[in-house]
Amino acid sequence: MPEGHTLHALAGRVHHAFAGTPVATSSPQGRFEDGAALLDGRVMLEASAWGKHLFAEFGGDAWLHVHLGLIGKMSVHQHRRRAAPGVPPHEVAVQGAVRLRLLNDTYVGDLRGPTQCAVVTPEEIEAVHARLGPDPLRPGADPEVAWRRIHRSRRPVAELLMDQAVVAGIGNVYRCELLFRHRVDPFRPGTEIRPATWAAIWQDVVDLMPLGVVSGQIITMPDQVETARAEYDATGSVPPMERRYLVYKRTGQPCRVCGSTVRTRLVAGRNLFWCGRCQRRR
Repeated sequence: MPEGHTLHALAGRVHHAFAGTPVATSSPQGRFEDGAALLDGRVMLEASAWGKHLFAEFGGDAWLHVHLGLIGKMSVHQHRRRAAPGVPPHEVAVQGAVRLRLLNDTYVGDLRGPTQCAVVTPEEIEAVHARLGPDPLRPGADPEVAWRRIHRSRRPVAELLMDQAVVAGIGNVYRCELLFRHRVDPFRPGTEIRPATWAAIWQDVVDLMPLGVVSGQIITMPDQVETARAEYDATGSVPPMERRYLVYKRTGQPCRVCGSTVRTRLVAGRNLFWCGRCQRRR
């Protein structure tokens, strides 16, 4: 499932392409015809993300709410084809089941396979926001909200980090890598996590996730993080990097720090990867 940095990058592309313009909306697949009809021709005001949720605000107090789920994808690009004479551009057939198409004079956005795609009210958007934890990529996100939920829970911290009501946007890769970077036992109950440890994890994810937004990949290896930050400060972009991780998907391989075997176990529905020797910290 895409993690929070992917949704924020997507929201940025949608906003750049469509905000401030009237948007033709359609459902080539046919499963979102009523919703597309409600939005068709309205001006998109803003696109944003909170955790793994994408929101687009349209004129007239109409909002589009999208959750990609496990297989959802959305492409945004400039027009690459022209319609046949007499056929509106948003009715041009494309390969794949397009649930929702966004179209203006310059860009087309195609949404495929989402778990959630709905036109909702401002009140419904507020309700979604209210049930989500703080998002490290959103300005003003309050880590204390997450901390209150963590230190009152007996659940393992590895499970809590995957709970979107605790922290919005962290998925399995960031979970594994963050806990290793801070040498935290993933099975330690939330009640036993120290405030200083949580503060360090929060600050780390606040620093790391923006690199994911601009690079399109999760960067956690210390040498790559240093290179990515330097490139971003110098150019505003991050070049593609070799996909290397500290523990994620390294089952049975030696820990990069101590040489012990990296372990795995199913936690919160996903395979957790950790080093039993390095990760003993409360």
